[in-house]
Amino acid sequence: MEALSVLLLGFILICAVAVSLTKDLLTSIIIFMAQSTAMSVVWILLRSPDLAITEAAVGAGVTTLLMFVALKKLHAIKTREDEHDGRK
Repeated sequence: MEALSVLLLGFILICAVAVSLTKDLLTSIIIFMAQSTAMSVVWILLRSPDLAITEAAVGAGVTTLLMFVALKKLHAIKTREDEHDGRK
């Protein structure tokens, strides 16, 4: 159990550094989502299920969804329709 906690905390630390060093915004959001999911597992290991559910819902769910929508609105994510129409 203690080895799992150390592994998860190391993963969270690596994700935090990777998000700040990544140039691609989409990759950065996916790494953030992975970090938030790992943090919710840490909350479960600390026997705090209310925080785990909140972290999973808000951190990995809502925040990630809002970031994807913001990237789409900024035209930072290309869709198939954009490529088909010849837009850049």
